[in-house]
Amino acid sequence: MKQIQITLTPPESKRIIAIGVKNLPIIQNALEKGRILITLGTTNAYVAEELTGKKIDHSRYAAGYIGETASVVPNDKRLPAIALKDGKEVNAETILNEMTSSDVVIKGANALDPDGIAGVMMAHPVGGTTGGFMGIVMARGINLVIPVGLEKSIPYSVIEISKTIGIQRCSKATGLPVGMMPLFGEVITEVEALMLLGAEDAFAIGAGGINGGEGSITLCVVGENVDEIFDLVQKVKEKKGEM
Repeated sequence: MKQIQITLTPPESKRIIAIGVKNLPIIQNALEKGRILITLGTTNAYVAEELTGKKIDHSRYAAGYIGETASVVPNDKRLPAIALKDGKEVNAETILNEMTSSDVVIKGANALDPDGIAGVMMAHPVGGTTGGFMGIVMARGINLVIPVGLEKSIPYSVIEISKTIGIQRCSKATGLPVGMMPLFGEVITEVEALMLLGAEDAFAIGAGGINGGEGSITLCVVGENVDEIFDLVQKVKEKKGEM
């Protein structure tokens, strides 16, 4: 069995993850006949590009983000969320009312714990964008897809964190204080994305870097079609994730 080793910077990881998400059967089905809501998030911006074929300002397709501190994009700077019905863009503000258990909501995350549970930070006192849709998603059984890079892996339980922290429990913060909500859905990291692209196995063998490699992940990829995957990675790297 052939194997390759690849290193992906965070933007390159986001692109590979987005390409993998597009290959998900539930996404392909919903693009043909169904509804998809792509919530705000920088990784989701890459997903939106793959699903719509148009360029998106990644920095504005976000609500909260981590810069040097925990921050939010001002409302007047944010792009509207993108929603698709049968592959065509529709009003994202009303699509949740129509969604059923065969449809898909795409939501990024800030943390991925050792059990594979993703968590999202919440800086808004009533839950912000996450609080606005998660009740509907969980009540109806709408498919939740969670694109998240392995750079967001943490060594602690998201469930335990969500029980412990909260905006009003924090006395000081270097940015905005936050709470955390666990997300229960289909997590797509670089590993799952590479498997969706045809790898028979993929696993991380290193993380981090310098000189522009900060936040990178290095993976071993195994399979008969790894040469094709390597060519795709090279294409992504040539454009630094901006395809």
